[in-house]
Amino acid sequence: MRNRASSFPVDAVAPPWYRQRWPWLLVAGPSLVVVASLASAWIAVKSDDGVVAEDYYRQGLLINQKLAREMPAEQAHGATISVIADRGFRIRLYGVARAPTYLLLTLARPGERGDDHHARLAPIDGGEWAGTLPELAPGRWIVTLESETWRLPVTTVASPFSEITLGVVAGHS
Repeated sequence: MRNRASSFPVDAVAPPWYRQRWPWLLVAGPSLVVVASLASAWIAVKSDDGVVAEDYYRQGLLINQKLAREMPAEQAHGATISVIADRGFRIRLYGVARAPTYLLLTLARPGERGDDHHARLAPIDGGEWAGTLPELAPGRWIVTLESETWRLPVTTVASPFSEITLGVVAGHS
C-alpha cells in the first residue's frame, strides 16, 4: 500500500548506514591519509640520520682555508693517475712549477666515514710518483690529490678504473 504523502512504498526500509557504499567511500580517503602518515612517521623514526656534523660551524670556517689551497684556475695544473699491475699506480703531474716534497692520494666513498684510503706517494725518476692502491670495493670513489701547498680539484670515479684525470691536463700525453 502507498502512503498518500509519499510515493515510496511503506514497507521499504532503508538498509543501515554500514551496508551502504557511500559512507565507506567517504571514510576511505581520510583513513588512507592517516595510515600513510603513521607509516611515514615510523620510517622517519627508524631511519634517523641525526645531525650531519656536530661542528658544522667550525667546518664552515675551514672552507676558506681549503679554498686557498686550491690551485688557481688560470694555472693549468693537473695530474694523470695510471693504474698498473698489482694495484700499483703512477702519477704524472702537469703544469707544476716546483716539485712538491710529498703527494697524498686520498680515496673515499661518498657518504661513508671511515672507509677512506690514504697513500703517501714516493717520487721516482722522470717527475713521476708511485704508490700502491689498497683493495678497493666496486662502486664510486672520491679521488683527491694534494701536496703541502696545493690540492687538485676533486674527482669522482667508478671502481675499477685504469686511468684518472685530475685538474687540467688537456694537450699532454
